[in-house]
Amino acid sequence: MLQWCANGFGAIALQSLQSHATVDAAESPQQSPWAPKKPHFPSKAKNVIFLYMDGGPSHVDTFDYKPALEKYNGKNPHEVIGNLAPTQFDAVGSVLKSPWEFKQHGESGHWISSLFPHLSEVADDLAFIKSMTSQFSEHTSANYFLHTGNGLQGRPSMGAWMGYGLGSENQNLPGFVVINGGLIPPGGLDCFGSGFLPSAYQGSIFLPKDQPLPNIQRRERTDQIQLNKLDLIRQFDRELNDSLGGESEIEAAISNYETAYQMQRSVPELMDLSQETEETKKLYGLDAEFDNTKTFARQCLIARRLVERGVRFIELTCPGGNGDRWDQHGGLVDGHNKNCRTVDQPIAALIKDLKRTGLFESTLLVWAGEFGRTPFAQGSNGRDHNPFGFTVWMAGGGVKGGASVGATDQWGYRAVENRFEIHDLHATMLHLLGVDHTQSTFRFSGRDMRLTDVHGHIIKEVLA
Repeated sequence: MLQWCANGFGAIALQSLQSHATVDAAESPQQSPWAPKKPHFPSKAKNVIFLYMDGGPSHVDTFDYKPALEKYNGKNPHEVIGNLAPTQFDAVGSVLKSPWEFKQHGESGHWISSLFPHLSEVADDLAFIKSMTSQFSEHTSANYFLHTGNGLQGRPSMGAWMGYGLGSENQNLPGFVVINGGLIPPGGLDCFGSGFLPSAYQGSIFLPKDQPLPNIQRRERTDQIQLNKLDLIRQFDRELNDSLGGESEIEAAISNYETAYQMQRSVPELMDLSQETEETKKLYGLDAEFDNTKTFARQCLIARRLVERGVRFIELTCPGGNGDRWDQHGGLVDGHNKNCRTVDQPIAALIKDLKRTGLFESTLLVWAGEFGRTPFAQGSNGRDHNPFGFTVWMAGGGVKGGASVGATDQWGYRAVENRFEIHDLHATMLHLLGVDHTQSTFRFSGRDMRLTDVHGHIIKEVLA
């Protein structure tokens, strides 16, 4: 009407007021940032469990069988492989065959080494990507790249992006939970941060203990005393927010207070494993002799309980005490034996338990490190970093079990068939959740940002 009356300034003022009203409604604390959102298209997967093998597992000792390493064991790699790129420590030893035996398993015939006897039992549920690459050969940037799609500090983690795009089915727990087994990866908490996304989307770090984070047991004697305190804090925040004309950071803080209160009511029940049967606990390995197996078993069991409660993205890190994570520059046999003993039984149990509870088809599992290892030795008994070709696997919601895509050369050194990069992995994960990676964007620094930046192609060969 104002435009028809030729009152242009009035129309501008009205447009501005409408804009503020829209922003206020979108950022209202009544609408949680983790409220469920519709995907771009229907999809089976609703939740993600990211099994993070920090340090770089050796693909040629786990899932990428290379008989040529046996044939040329002890030979000079400059002569038989040739064209070697500089390594992290530039300490190139002889060609090193795998110390472990490989066998084919399941109807799919996946080659899996003797390091994973339990995972071999569910081989037909796994889809291998054997030609993954990274842009970085050192841990910090490679870890950022794996988690955020960028080698620099400060970008949103994939868990934050998935929460931003889809929200969560549970408003009493964070939508992005990291169950930390004892080692924070190189790059630290920025691997789980929200970057330029609202802070509500950052990962919440839980320990696999009865008390997973500080102050989870409230000190107030009754609910009403705690609610009175929260109401007072909320009142102060509202007054400050009004005086500043509306600040998203304050709204996020209020939302975080409310989430913290809900967590005090729900987390103790989540962590109470006495509700689980003895058979289930034994399946995961909670009775194992090796302490790290018990720790990771608890992490995997809690992950299943989080999925049951509708948490969107769960990440598990490996327990400490196994040497330097999966980063065996020396002591390959001892280090990889301990690491695989830590994760093998719990991960296989997680897959079996998700099937038992009917959650496997709606839960996407991803197993990955930041890069692989060289087919030649560092010194005499280790392997250096290899970003030129390595293996990750996926299972569960929307994944074609038994599939295998891509290949490295006969040495396991470089990806030579269907070469993929981390952006492709991210695009595929989002696709399986019903999200178009090119459309899930956030306006920052003058342009629309996304997890895959201007890259990323869906790895169609692993889709069911």
